[in-house]
Amino acid sequence: MNINIRRAEARDCARILELIKELAVYEKAPDEVTVTLDHFIESGFGEKPVWWAFVAEETKSDGSNEIHGFALYYIRYSTWKGQRMYLEDILVTEKMRGQHIGKLLFERLIEECKEKGLKGMVWQVLEWNEPAIHFYKKYNAHFDPEWINCSIN
Repeated sequence: MNINIRRAEARDCARILELIKELAVYEKAPDEVTVTLDHFIESGFGEKPVWWAFVAEETKSDGSNEIHGFALYYIRYSTWKGQRMYLEDILVTEKMRGQHIGKLLFERLIEECKEKGLKGMVWQVLEWNEPAIHFYKKYNAHFDPEWINCSIN
């Protein structure tokens, strides 16, 4: 299998949004994805992008390409640490899990942090998502049980 990790382009947004919806189903929140494709594209590729992403793309023997995963991030500011990468979502399609695609995406994010001089990467994981927790433990991730997530809708 020929998998290439590359920066996402505007033309990838429809597929990335499909994968975001797949992630929402996996996370038992299928009705929570309300962003439109137009807003998604504008937010990533408009005049003032607020997110960036990498895609895992397979080049098939017939020359066609298929995106099997993505990792989407933005830059946040910590008053204690400085600029940090916030990994909003990472997903590999269910049929392609176990092929080390998640590892390729995650390691590309780590490389991006270093290239941009960021002071680390942070993210969230659902407490019941054992496969993801196991994956992150391979990278010696720190799990912080003290903080409670808050939001206003």
